[in-house]
Amino acid sequence: MSLTAPDPAVLAAVEAAVPGIARARASDRLGLAHDASHYLLTPQAVLVPESAEQVAALLRTGLPLTFRSGGTSLSGQAVSEHLLVDTRRHFRAIEVLDGGDRVRVQPGAVLRQVNARLAPYGRKLGPDPASESACTIGGVVANNSSGMTCGTHANTYQTLESMTIVLPSGTVIDTGAPDADERLRAFEPELAAGLERLRDRVRKNPDSVRRIRAQFSLKNTMGYGLNSLLDHDTPAQILAHLVIGSEGTLGFVAEAVFRTVPAHRLAATGLLVFPTLHAAMAAVPHLVEAAPAAVELLDAESLRVARTDAEAGEMLRSLAVAEHAALLVEWQESEEDLLAGRERAAGELLPELELAVPASLSRDAGGRAALWHIRKGLYASVAGARPSGTTALLEDVAVPVPALAELCDELTGLFARHRYERSVIFGHAKDGNLHFMLNERFDTELDRYAAFTEDMVEAVLSRGGTLKAEHGTGRVMAPFVRRQYGDELYEVMREIKRLCDPDGTLNPGVVLTDRDDAHLRDLKHVVAVEPEVDRCVECGYCEPVCPSRDLTTTPRQRIVLRRELAAAVSAGDHDLARELEAEYGYDAVDTCAVDGMCATACPVGINTGDLTKRLRAERHGRAARQGWKSAARHWDGVTRAMNLALDTAAATPPALPEAGSRAARALAAAEAVPQWSRDLPRGGSRRRPLPNPEADAVYLPSCLNTMFAPADGGPGVMIAFARLARRAGVRLHVPEGIAGLCCGTPWSSKGYSAGHEVMAGRVRDALLEATDGGRIPVISDAASCTEGFAHLGLEVTDAVAYTAEHLLPRLAVKRRLPSLALHPTCSSTRLGLDAAINRIAQAVAEEATVPQDWQCCAFAGDRGLLHPELTASATRAEAAAVRAGEFAAHASVNRTCELGMTRATGKPYHHLLELLDRATAP
Repeated sequence: MSLTAPDPAVLAAVEAAVPGIARARASDRLGLAHDASHYLLTPQAVLVPESAEQVAALLRTGLPLTFRSGGTSLSGQAVSEHLLVDTRRHFRAIEVLDGGDRVRVQPGAVLRQVNARLAPYGRKLGPDPASESACTIGGVVANNSSGMTCGTHANTYQTLESMTIVLPSGTVIDTGAPDADERLRAFEPELAAGLERLRDRVRKNPDSVRRIRAQFSLKNTMGYGLNSLLDHDTPAQILAHLVIGSEGTLGFVAEAVFRTVPAHRLAATGLLVFPTLHAAMAAVPHLVEAAPAAVELLDAESLRVARTDAEAGEMLRSLAVAEHAALLVEWQESEEDLLAGRERAAGELLPELELAVPASLSRDAGGRAALWHIRKGLYASVAGARPSGTTALLEDVAVPVPALAELCDELTGLFARHRYERSVIFGHAKDGNLHFMLNERFDTELDRYAAFTEDMVEAVLSRGGTLKAEHGTGRVMAPFVRRQYGDELYEVMREIKRLCDPDGTLNPGVVLTDRDDAHLRDLKHVVAVEPEVDRCVECGYCEPVCPSRDLTTTPRQRIVLRRELAAAVSAGDHDLARELEAEYGYDAVDTCAVDGMCATACPVGINTGDLTKRLRAERHGRAARQGWKSAARHWDGVTRAMNLALDTAAATPPALPEAGSRAARALAAAEAVPQWSRDLPRGGSRRRPLPNPEADAVYLPSCLNTMFAPADGGPGVMIAFARLARRAGVRLHVPEGIAGLCCGTPWSSKGYSAGHEVMAGRVRDALLEATDGGRIPVISDAASCTEGFAHLGLEVTDAVAYTAEHLLPRLAVKRRLPSLALHPTCSSTRLGLDAAINRIAQAVAEEATVPQDWQCCAFAGDRGLLHPELTASATRAEAAAVRAGEFAAHASVNRTCELGMTRATGKPYHHLLELLDRATAP
């Protein structure tokens, strides 16, 4: 079906209310039409307001609006055919209060980032969903998030202190203000009186009180949070707690204040493997009596997928999974003696359980982190292993813990009855909360899905359960709210919606609906497009780490736009296909940093940069391919030419090279010609061989040393590393022909595969001779180059890692800096260099700081020269944090990243080894 053009009258009304915030291109609309759910609706436009006042102005237009932030929700509550309001882009403020006991946050702040701000105080937010790396506070509040350890005692509802709400009328209420009730009564008298009336109505009905208490003794995000009518007395507090879990249907939460909880510093974790799912569930009540912080279920199919995870331990990898199930258990405490007591009690309990494999608890941080990595990424990992062309559906229910084993047995039977293969059950067992995943083909099996849903609803409700424990009612369970609560409480919910949103403009069709088939409409059909990305389940975990997310597109959007393009071609909509193709060039290909950070966050390891490289390769004509192939054969001359160009530009009045490069870019396109700017250094020094037949290591200085001069006042890493080695008594050998060697990244990142292979062959031949057949280790002095050599299949150690392990213990630090701002790079992160960087930084400075808003700078070789706006966007938050601090020095571990951060902050960034050279100089 063709993409319908947005209504001009709607766009005009938005423009009149808040000028300049509407994004109505096909790519804008389709890129945000997709979220983590199995629903798909295309908005008329995406709106990007910057303040609560702008949101209020939008609400006063009376146009239907749906708020979206992280896009990790699974029930269809963040998609819309109307206007989609992106609150991720501008609402990210975090303010720690009262020494960490409270925190004020805006809806676009990522949960993990909030916890990072609280970590120095030993505190964290109560909700701890598996999506914490990507979900935002807007969704945490909208869905009443809970998670793996918080249960119902520390979820969003229980830990929220106050919020600032923008109501559909445009009225703004801070429920934490002393006069909140007076303001509500003055500006919204019908709403205030109606909430008090509903409070009394519910409290006077014993059956309503009984139902509500029973339902909300469980994790429960079905319908509205009617427990607020029992737990709170004043209209402002009732409203605030009704808005929690309301999925954007009652108002916009502009900010919220939370009470935090202790971040226990000690934990003991174990994976308990049982012979069957029923045996695991039967053990849960006994484990719950031992008061663990978490009891996480993994069924047999979950274990099969978990075994393939790169971080799986030996026990898990060697497990021959049949009908097994496992419980991931953890006890947490802040004091050693308390945790030791927990461990002793667990040690007495575990031998009594029907285990398939002997189990024990471990405090090992690495092993614990690996188990939680597997658990948190389980949904996306399992979904990524689904059959091609199917859609992954993740359902989410809860029952009283004693009914858990019985429900698992019935669900397993339902999977078989309805012919669902490879279905998965996992979840938060200590809370009676199960997640189960189905693989469905909506185009051919919709009747099956409808029948299964009916049977599942009956299975859960007959056991006193809830149809949505954590993920929100959304669209998927809206038709069943009345069945779960009964007519009386359903009518209370309808009245709540009418009081808050009388015109029904907020998130229509979500939470409450008149359509019995709402869960069967607007379903997402997954289109297979490219092998690099077909496993993507559109979970959005990649988005917070993507450096282009605030400029153009994210990895998820790059993938869904490829799917939309394929769908348009398949449907014969050539106009839409051409429009998407034209917009995709800059939005997705040109401004992708190809930094691979998306792969570090993706539960199934998708590196969208691989797709970008192939698409770049498809653009290249024969002349370009031959030119870059020739460059690989004559790299010494090419780098010297770049060196000369930078020297010439530096010796010329800056206005001339700036104007010249702009003119060349206008003539030949921005993707082909770098933009020279006056903050760029002169050219560097040509790399020269340093033969040493008795060398301890082969040193490959990066060609970045030739192209770019060191930062002001520094010798550059090439000289610094050689000095450090000499002081430590380590002999280096720089091979013949070094000036013409390269790690290959310039070719691979641009998609020049033939040139990349030429360079790879030259490097392999040179190293085979220089290392005496691989006997001597090889060292690279730029993190991106170290990673580039790895992509050539070569074992090369980064100079930072080599220095930390082999040189630093032999060096005497003579002087230390009082403070240091550190910028790790995307390559150093993927290479696992954090520990080595920290070790050297601690030797160099009394205090070393990585800004909490750190991310890839996106300079990405020459990407920051071709598209300076990309680096400016990627570094904006980190640069602000650096400028706000007082640091004696600034360092990174890659010359181009040093350039990017120098440009962003106005502070000179040096290679970290330059600072170590200075600290250990005689």
